[in-house]
Amino acid sequence: MELGQIHHIAIIGSNYAKTKEFYVDKLGFKLLDKHIRPEKEDILFNVRQGNLVLEIFIKPKSPSRPKLPQRENQGLRHLAFAVKNVELCLEEFDRLHIEHEPLRYDDFNQKKMAFFFDPDGLPLEIHEA
Repeated sequence: MELGQIHHIAIIGSNYAKTKEFYVDKLGFKLLDKHIRPEKEDILFNVRQGNLVLEIFIKPKSPSRPKLPQRENQGLRHLAFAVKNVELCLEEFDRLHIEHEPLRYDDFNQKKMAFFFDPDGLPLEIHEA
């Protein structure tokens, strides 16, 4: 069996307007579609940036993610995005009022990196390419 590239990454959020604003308006993903699914009590929408597709489920009744400092739960830890200039991204995050941690350096390759968070507290990372 050979697994290819990642087809998509699924995320659960709680508020459609805030989540769409974050991923589409602030991070620049393109909205591909939107499906209101009353039988599943959710809204499903897909966004794309380059080859990356995020499948986002809005489920207001789903349990909240544990708040920091309990980020180290089992399961998916975070999503990391490669960027050319971490400092410029952090300046843009400040302009867009996106919560983020300070600049730091990867323990292994000393490349610049920083964590930031979506509206539901999902940890995301920018990492120098």
